[in-house]
Amino acid sequence: MNMGNASRTVSPWRTGLLASGLLAALGIGACASNKPPPSHEPSRLSQAAAVNLQLGSGYLQQGNLALAKQKLERALSEDPHNPQIHSTLGLLDERLGKDKEADQEYRTSLSLAPHDPALLNNYAVFLCSHNRATEGVRNFEEAATNPLYRSPWAAFTNAGVCSRQAHHDAEAQELFVRALRSNPSYAEAVYQASDLDFSQQKYAAARLRIDFYLMNNTSNADLLLLGWRLAQAQSDATGADGYARRLARDFPDSEQSRALAASVANQNPR
Repeated sequence: MNMGNASRTVSPWRTGLLASGLLAALGIGACASNKPPPSHEPSRLSQAAAVNLQLGSGYLQQGNLALAKQKLERALSEDPHNPQIHSTLGLLDERLGKDKEADQEYRTSLSLAPHDPALLNNYAVFLCSHNRATEGVRNFEEAATNPLYRSPWAAFTNAGVCSRQAHHDAEAQELFVRALRSNPSYAEAVYQASDLDFSQQKYAAARLRIDFYLMNNTSNADLLLLGWRLAQAQSDATGADGYARRLARDFPDSEQSRALAASVANQNPR
């Protein structure tokens, strides 16, 4: 999930927002079907489209792209002006490597619902993964500042990751700060801000942020491993041992525990 750490190789905006986009699509079918036409009776076509959107989104989550395509195209034929269908088709086209078509589907979805934060997030994920960081960050920020958006801290964090991958570190740090102002207990923002500090050798600031989180929230394997690395960089053997012991106690079978063990073995070859 972090760009600079071999144990977290997939960035959060790729994993988290792809999932949230699909979940949004799954949930939106019910919302769409609750919108009555002028006759105040549900449209059979819109109801069918909602069902096919749910099915297509589910198949997309499962990796069954052929069935996802079939259901989503059927949903589109039944409700061609549904923005969630277009956005989910964008996700499908992206998975199929059809980037031009994906971009058009995302744009169409936003032309139909310009300020929908879930749709903005989906398009921002696409933009950031295609080296269009300025546009991606703008979409994430618009989603985050929408008063209807339930988790602005996630969008600010995603924007920061996108900025950092474009080597805009000052902008990234400010976005992580905005995320933490919005939700000081959001572990991913704590991690990303501290990892950026680590890369800039701001070890004390990074450890202070991590320790404050760990004192006030449930244990977190990524933060414990990063804390250990920071303590190692400061030549603080006692501090490093404290993080290592807690990681081993709270997450004995985790990837992070294995990564720490491998690092220790490399430091102390037989």
